[in-house]
Amino acid sequence: QPRAMAQILPLELIDKCIGSRIWIVMRGDKELVGTLRGFDDYVNMVLEDVTEYEITPEGKRVTKLDQILLNGNNVALLVPGGSPNYD
Repeated sequence: QPRAMAQILPLELIDKCIGSRIWIVMRGDKELVGTLRGFDDYVNMVLEDVTEYEITPEGKRVTKLDQILLNGNNVALLVPGGSPNYD
């Protein structure tokens, strides 16, 4: 019989990512990769050493940012330790 998987809540998973790189896919045409420094119950996040990828009609725009506060409202997907294959 299969072993029972321990339940892990979403905020627990995010908490384990503090200090690590995380890939964030936003609703719309924006993705970010950065080091997660903190978050709250609404998944607003403080990120450092951030690269923002934006898909525009002219192509891909890449922006480097030192530190940001990211509003969690438009986050579609979090990938711990991940990064897009754009580089």
